[in-house]
Amino acid sequence: MYTQIGQQAILGILSHTFFIGITFFALRAVMIEKVVKKQHVFQVQLLYILLSIAIGSSVSNFFLHMSTWSKQIPFLFS
Repeated sequence: MYTQIGQQAILGILSHTFFIGITFFALRAVMIEKVVKKQHVFQVQLLYILLSIAIGSSVSNFFLHMSTWSKQIPFLFS
């Protein structure tokens, strides 16, 4: 039982880290600097980080929930 909890924790950490990284990479293609005032470099960098965390965590939660729910489908037919 404890092994399964540990595996889920590792999977969750890796999933969140992966999707946050992918989101950060994808957001770099968006030119937010052109929308934000000049001389606000730190705020733009902080915005990239916060958006990456928010979007990446949401996507990761989606995939983790879909994985959990797909494992529970056989219980519907037993």
